This record gives sequence, C-alpha cells and structure tokens, in this order.
Amino acid sequence: MEKIPVFKPLLEAEELNAAEEALRMGWLGMGKYVGDFEQAMLGVLGAKDRHAVAVSTGHAALHLGLLLIGVGPGDEVITPAFNNIADFQAILATGAKPVFCDIDPVTLCVDLADAESLVGPRTKAIIVMDYDCVLCDHDAVAVFAERHGLRVLHDGAHALGSKHRGKMVGSFSDITMFSFDPVKTITCIDGGMLIVRTEEEVRRLHEMRLIGMGQPASVMYQNQRAWTYDVQQLGFRYHLANLHGALGLAQLAKLPIISETRRASCKRYNAELGQLSDVVVPKTDFDDITPFLYYIRVPAARRDALRIFLAERGIDTGIHWQPGHWFTLFRDCRRSALAVTDQVGHEVLSLPLHSKMPDQVQQRVIDGVKAFFA
Repeated sequence: MEKIPVFKPLLEAEELNAAEEALRMGWLGMGKYVGDFEQAMLGVLGAKDRHAVAVSTGHAALHLGLLLIGVGPGDEVITPAFNNIADFQAILATGAKPVFCDIDPVTLCVDLADAESLVGPRTKAIIVMDYDCVLCDHDAVAVFAERHGLRVLHDGAHALGSKHRGKMVGSFSDITMFSFDPVKTITCIDGGMLIVRTEEEVRRLHEMRLIGMGQPASVMYQNQRAWTYDVQQLGFRYHLANLHGALGLAQLAKLPIISETRRASCKRYNAELGQLSDVVVPKTDFDDITPFLYYIRVPAARRDALRIFLAERGIDTGIHWQPGHWFTLFRDCRRSALAVTDQVGHEVLSLPLHSKMPDQVQQRVIDGVKAFFA
C-alpha cells in the first residue's frame, strides 16, 4: 500500500521544463527569473502600491523583515507561542526577545486581547500569523498596532492566495512575508519573499540580502553583475537563485488550480470528519482561502494512538506545532498564561493535504480517522 504523506509538492512538466531551461541558461546566481518572479507575485496579489523582494528562505524573510522595521538588541517582539520556530529564531537573530501571547480558541490565530496585556516599554513589533486555513482579523491587528505604535510583520507563510475581506493577503499589511519551502502551497525548492511599501525599504532589502553589496537589482535581473559597488550596512547571503525563481514562476502560474483543489479537499474533510463527536474541525467554509494544511483537534490522550493507527495504514500525520515556550531555548521568555496554546498544542493534528489530491487518496485518510473513532 502506497504511503500517503502529509505534504506532496505539485511538480509536473512545467516545473521540470522551467528547471531545465534555467540550468541550460547557465546563470545560477540571482538573475532574470528572480525579478520576473517578484513581478508576477505582485500581479497575483493585485498590489500596485507594494514592492516584492525575493530571498532564499522564509526564515530569511522574517529576519530581514524584523531588521527592516528596526528591531534590535533590547527590543521585544510579541508573537503567538503557537507559531513556527522560524519566527522565534528570527527574533533572537536580531538581538531582540520574543514575548509569547495566546491564541484564539476558534481561529488558532493571535489573541489580541491577550497580546494587549503584554505590551510594554520595550515592545517594538508584533508578528501575526494566519494559521493553516484560517486568517487573522487583520483589521483588528491594524487598529491594535496603531494604538500601541507598533510595526506589524504579517507571517503569510500559510496564506498565499487567500483573501481577507476581498483583499489578497500581501496587499494590505504593514510588511508581509511568504515562504516557498519544499512543503508550502507553492514551492521553489526553498525561498521566501517580503512585500513592502516603499522604494527605500526595497533598496535596504536588496543590500541586506546580498551581503550588504549595493549591486543594482536592475543589472542582476539582466543576468549580469556590477564589479564596483559600495557596502553601507550589515548584510547576509539571503538572495534567491535563478533556478529557484524559475520554479517559483511555474508554480505561481498554477495557483488558481492549487487553490481550487485544496479548497475542495478541505471542504470534504470538514463535511466528513465534522460529524465525529471527538473531532474538532476548522471553523471556516474555506471561501476565499487557499489552505496550506488541514488540521483537526482530537482528545490529547488519544492523539498518539490515532497517529499510530493511521501510520499502520500508510497514512502520515504531522503536528503543527509544539508551542514555543515548550522548547528549552525559549522557556524563560516573557509570556502570558497561554492556556489555549497549551491545550491546542496537545490536541492538534495535521492530516495529508495535497494539490490535486485524488478522491481515493483522501478517502483513505477519512476512512482511517473514522475507523479509529468508530
């Protein structure tokens, strides 16, 4: 019996052709395909008043985004403890400290009322993340940030292709980051992107992603490079390679079918698994959402047994995530009580979700979960 993985990238002839063409071109550094990928992303987002800067990973995007808004030693950044470790490490990499707030028990996104209690004199910014297949209340986030004079880094790693009140994620937030790692909704093997407002922010990011070098992107996007330039700020080797840009373009062109098929699979999961008394499914109709993952919540005492039961039937599962304050490195960070986070951390379980997921494959997963709780 073939194993059903949690993640399965949609790699078809278009991606193979794009990779071959990029390799045959022979320009392996940052080049034309990277610039094309950035412009194509802005077109998808309908973000005429924004700029896109592609980088090597989602973590690189988080790190640069925090540096861009001035986060540094002595500062604090509020983030849900129920978040990816990349966000926590990016905060530490700036010299700042994460401060952990709780999540809403329905959306599993940031609980702004809880975050309110954590705002202090050293608070510089807040990270908000759209979790799996549900979005934050970004209007409320904007009001919160304005009231406290904070910058917002919107972690949209799970939300590419989704809309908040008719606006594409990436088109309205202070700063938005996306991730294109091997398991994301679209992948370019690995990569990330920042969506920012001003040309000055773009200039700084262009230098920071290229170890501080002031090489014009307009030159590099012609598959050329300048040999004389200045270095005016700290930088990192965070640029995106041309091969990865080419793959990102091929994947981005498929976003409509990716969104449609993943949305349909999630609706089917909700309809089938929402009938089980021991299973909590996401509280959404998935309209205007491009789901990254599909999760359920089950009684904590039975989660491990369910994972074993499904594994014996060739069905992989995941846990997204262990809360940040459970890790040794972050256990002493300032935080609230985190009661919801602790509960969800023991209950949440990710089920397989693929683009163009065959009905018979999804049915095996549904049947497996139903059989366990029968």
